[in-house]
Amino acid sequence: MILISSKSEPKGTAAIPPSKSHTIRAIFLASLADGVSTVKGRLESADADSAISVCRALGAEIDESADSLTIRGTGGKIKPRGKAVDVGNSGTTARFVLSMASLSDAPVTIDGDEQTRKRPMGPLLKSLSELGATVISGNEGRLPVTIKGPIKGGITTVDGTTSQYLSSLLLHAPFCETETTLLLTSLNEKPYVDMTCGWLKKLNVKFSRNGYGEFVIPPAQNLKAFSATVPADFSSAAFFLALAAIPGSEVEITGLDMNDTQGDKKMIDMLKGMGAQIECPEGQGQIKPIKIKGATLKGATIDLNDTPDALPAMAVVGCLADGQTRLTNVPQARIKETDRIAVMANELKKMGADIEEESDGLVIRKSNLNGAKLNGHDDHRVVMSLAVAGLAASGTTEIDTAQAINVTFPNFVELMRSCGANMDLRRA
Repeated sequence: MILISSKSEPKGTAAIPPSKSHTIRAIFLASLADGVSTVKGRLESADADSAISVCRALGAEIDESADSLTIRGTGGKIKPRGKAVDVGNSGTTARFVLSMASLSDAPVTIDGDEQTRKRPMGPLLKSLSELGATVISGNEGRLPVTIKGPIKGGITTVDGTTSQYLSSLLLHAPFCETETTLLLTSLNEKPYVDMTCGWLKKLNVKFSRNGYGEFVIPPAQNLKAFSATVPADFSSAAFFLALAAIPGSEVEITGLDMNDTQGDKKMIDMLKGMGAQIECPEGQGQIKPIKIKGATLKGATIDLNDTPDALPAMAVVGCLADGQTRLTNVPQARIKETDRIAVMANELKKMGADIEEESDGLVIRKSNLNGAKLNGHDDHRVVMSLAVAGLAASGTTEIDTAQAINVTFPNFVELMRSCGANMDLRRA
């Protein structure tokens, strides 16, 4: 698909879809629980579908009804229904299912699409091996991987390059037969680990922690069935928040809980620090509309270590802000669906952006953007960010591989159009 975007001053209201990160955690935890759980308001997207598919393949019974799921869990006793599991394009699902499969005493082969096969899994596989799994990988620690458990527990040092390694182990270590200790010397994306720990606490799973350096999980725990509602996604809201950099835009976004643990809510403060006009509620239990009005922004230096998914959208904002913007301390952005640092630099340069790569981020100076034909690199966040850039550019912007938006935000174009954005999709 081709996404076509042209100069606009969006005005309207958009309901932000449910969180991908919360949805996938809820599906995995319900699949590990003993009994029947209900997950309400889940994200309907390709990544969520991948999580459902792999959990079914490893023994969970999952019924879908509109945006709700009824899940009969395995009680942590993983019984694969076949020898192979396909995670599609979902990196989170891939990392989580490697640990789930390691609870089984039967071998399981985990595979994904071409893009996911390029994403590193080796550090997680090393930890699972140290905890007792047998691992066979012929692709330098990448998918496809065959894994056989069950993991027993023990002590392992966890690579903190991506938080997904640690979250994967935290979700599954409670089902080991002996105590598990997870040690870290550093950690990127801390809010995602806080999100995982928040789920464990809510479901009365026992663990202790020493900051982000040590986590101790008691063995042989019983996770009871639960009912949960998935909150809206701040990572998806990022593209609407970026409209604050387009003078003349006035958008209201709904459904976001400012008390949620999602790290990408920090983008609101980032933009406010640059001069954005954003009104958001304060206080406990506030799920009220957030109002965004386009304004002239000033460049800033912003640490994105906790919020790597914000890099593509903030790269676009940097092009529209006066002076220089530096996005820094986010090396893990290079190991997402794509090398997002390189990809955003290359594609925005095609639009006339004054942008340079650093090893761990980007330096961007205010630029007059022009419409261009761009490669979305089959990366949902790249495609949507470039579409926002097209709203601020002269002429027309065409972005290929736009089908990638289905990974997390299938109705992105529809919501943008409802706010008056000049966007459309057509077949390639």
